[in-house]
Amino acid sequence: MIDYDDSGRPAVQVGDPGPVRLLLSEPTRPFEDEPTLDFLIRACGPWGSVETSVQTWDGDGLDTFLASLAEGFRGWEGARTWHSLCYDLTLSAEHRGSHVQLTWGIRDRAPSEEWHFETTTAHAAGEDMRNLAADIHTLIAGIAK
Repeated sequence: MIDYDDSGRPAVQVGDPGPVRLLLSEPTRPFEDEPTLDFLIRACGPWGSVETSVQTWDGDGLDTFLASLAEGFRGWEGARTWHSLCYDLTLSAEHRGSHVQLTWGIRDRAPSEEWHFETTTAHAAGEDMRNLAADIHTLIAGIAK
């Protein structure tokens, strides 16, 4: 679901509110003359929270990857995967009947790489995945150009 942070920049909450809440926000271009696009990913739950900055080249096609999952709403075999430039965010997608199960891997950035966190969200195949892809596209495109 697309929302906006305190600065008016887009933020995307992933999945239904549950024990773990995922939020992608704060898209920035740290180097104006390069395609580097960073955003923050935060996972919050009753146990606390983890967050890291995700470094990409113009989003690394995250929105396109999610859109391809929506187009494959009839299903596929095995896992489809995506990762950010430095592997600080990884995504694995499996089709489970009428739903797509997304496993989000969040890693501490180099050089420390002290922790790794994973959580899974479930999304209805088709329209729910299209909406997620569109929300991620809005997040990335808002700062990409």
